[in-house]
Amino acid sequence: MLENSSLQELKGEKNLLAFSGGGDSTALFFILLNNNIPFDIAIVDYGIREQSKEEVAYARELAKLHNSTCHVFHAPQIEKNFESRAREIRYNFFEELITTHKYENLITAHHLGDRFEWMLMQFCKGAGCAEIAGMQKIQKRKNYTLIRPLLHLDKKELLIYLHANNLHYFEDESNANEDIKRNEFRHNYSLPMIEKYVEGIKKSFEYLDKDRECLIEDIEVKTIRDFAYFKSVQNKRADIYAIDKYLKSQFHMPSANEKKLLEKEKCVVLGRKFLVVQQKDFVFIIPYISNEIQKFHMPKEFKEEMRKLGIEPKLRPYLYKNSDAFLKVKELVMSI
Repeated sequence: MLENSSLQELKGEKNLLAFSGGGDSTALFFILLNNNIPFDIAIVDYGIREQSKEEVAYARELAKLHNSTCHVFHAPQIEKNFESRAREIRYNFFEELITTHKYENLITAHHLGDRFEWMLMQFCKGAGCAEIAGMQKIQKRKNYTLIRPLLHLDKKELLIYLHANNLHYFEDESNANEDIKRNEFRHNYSLPMIEKYVEGIKKSFEYLDKDRECLIEDIEVKTIRDFAYFKSVQNKRADIYAIDKYLKSQFHMPSANEKKLLEKEKCVVLGRKFLVVQQKDFVFIIPYISNEIQKFHMPKEFKEEMRKLGIEPKLRPYLYKNSDAFLKVKELVMSI
């Protein structure tokens, strides 16, 4: 069921599977086993459903039975913005495991329905071809590769596999709650359309993947701790796509209005969390520093050097407090 491209990425590597006990990740667990792919699993218990204790117990049982390690994280109580906060907690946990245990790949069980649902949500918010293409099967990140080997498979195909092999899995009752936007899109739009047009939808995503490769140049975003930067390719759409991709990795989803600002302005504050500065041939992304903090005293000599280099004023307080970032910006600006 897995494509050769995914198998080649996973074989002989140190892999971590994001597991929940649901149908998708359970199917992927056994598909990986059947393909002799080595992996450990990681599961997060958010503590909001009684069933989650059973899911964690099932994860531990599977890991023990198949000689793999099961990492469990018991999340703190989430007061608001559950979906976005849960995703942030989940990926922070995964990335901590990747750093500590030197995993090379993070495997997730996103399938065709997830991808189509995401595409429709982006389309209705306002998006271009690159955003509509959505999830990628193989995505290189800073210190690991994110692999989604099920994107070509429909949920029904996974259920057929589970039932044919008599495999136990859990149903998350929250998936029926249409107050959650992704569930609203899933039940009212994406599922009915996939049931009618699944082969055409699969083919469309194949075309979109090829189109994205032609339309959007891949840009390497480099980092020094929480300071990110890259060289502009002088293509506004490509630059904004790279900014968007980096910010999503930091758990901030830029809105349509924020993307419009990035098209028009050289210096933009996003969600009071990030400052994006497009200066000369480079793009710099830093944590946002409030106006009050910006008023602290900087030596006259430093201010003068900033002025001569033409550094955006809102960027200066961060550079003053982070000498390695300052030296890198100075190096880049003077190289032009």
